Amino acid sequence: MNAILIKDTTDFFKAKFGNVPDKIVLSPGRINIIGEHIDYNDGYVLPAAIDKIVCFAFEKNNSNTAKIHAIDLNESLKIDVTKEETISDIVWTNYLRGVLFQLKLKGYKIGGFNCVFSSNIPIGSGLSSSAALECGFLFGINKMFNLDIKPIDMALMGQSAEHWVGINCGIMDQFSSIMGLENKVIKIDCRTLDYTYHDADFANYSLILFDSNLQHSLFTSEYNNRRIECEEGLSIINENYPEINSFRDCNEELLIGLKSKMTDNVFRRSLYAVKEIKRVIQACTALDKGDIETLGKLMFETHQGLSKDYEVSCTELDYLVDLAKAEEDVIGSRLMGGGFGGCTINLVKKGSESKIKEKFTTLYAEHFKIDLITYDVKVSNGTSLYKN
Repeated sequence: MNAILIKDTTDFFKAKFGNVPDKIVLSPGRINIIGEHIDYNDGYVLPAAIDKIVCFAFEKNNSNTAKIHAIDLNESLKIDVTKEETISDIVWTNYLRGVLFQLKLKGYKIGGFNCVFSSNIPIGSGLSSSAALECGFLFGINKMFNLDIKPIDMALMGQSAEHWVGINCGIMDQFSSIMGLENKVIKIDCRTLDYTYHDADFANYSLILFDSNLQHSLFTSEYNNRRIECEEGLSIINENYPEINSFRDCNEELLIGLKSKMTDNVFRRSLYAVKEIKRVIQACTALDKGDIETLGKLMFETHQGLSKDYEVSCTELDYLVDLAKAEEDVIGSRLMGGGFGGCTINLVKKGSESKIKEKFTTLYAEHFKIDLITYDVKVSNGTSLYKN
């Protein structure tokens, strides 16, 4: 599938600009095995890049104008790269404008260029298509103009670009898009940006995503609300225990002792964060031991926390996870991404994938009158130059 995408993007570039592109960049989406909503809570996350990508084609054009075309939307954008960026009503352009704003902010000088891009990352499914867009765009500019920006700094600039757009995201999405390695998950310490790779050997199980086919209608406002609630919880902890500055240094017993000082929502958000940080550590241990059954159990626990304590699930996602719990051949399932729609990530026994997909698709359609979309994913490399 990626080979077709690369060819189509390259051909489109030739037809539009009359030249063979100088650079082809592949920028992946990501999954997160466990550690949801923890990247902005100073904890650990366990993401991986996947084999679904945004493909970019670039060349310099010896001007001050960037000419960019989104193939899938059939929409174009022209930007004077010497001028300050402002937010546009055309949403997709803001992620690119945000990258250009970050480059200017940090003093990087670039010229004009031509760019087209196309993607097979499903939009709105929690696979971080926006991070792939930011990181691939920045990676290509970095290569074209020899800016020598380090990979981790590119991830941070991508995150800042998303903040500029208005999503106050953590670092996980951009980090995993840039730093991913084939057949490896990344444990990221979101406080220090230290990271370690762990083998993504799921043994007798396949990774399958079930896309609820619902958009994140509440995502932006509720995502930012969760951040505010967690900040309030941490502030109350710190007022009573000045030595504790992070949920990772807190435990359930201490938190329960402060319950009366918090609103119910703030307590439950904080409790989820404390528990989930510990689950990531346990998940890494399970992966290192090849104990995929324990990993699956932790995924179910995470969904329970996201649904009941963090309240970012929805009826449709809960239904999909309940279906998974009832299946002997599915050992782990949870919602993945921001919530309020998007996908569940599932560990499905090899050999039973088709049967499970068919059953879930039928039951979901009967129950909600919505088509379930399924994706098989493999852990892949991060943002890179494509070489023939």
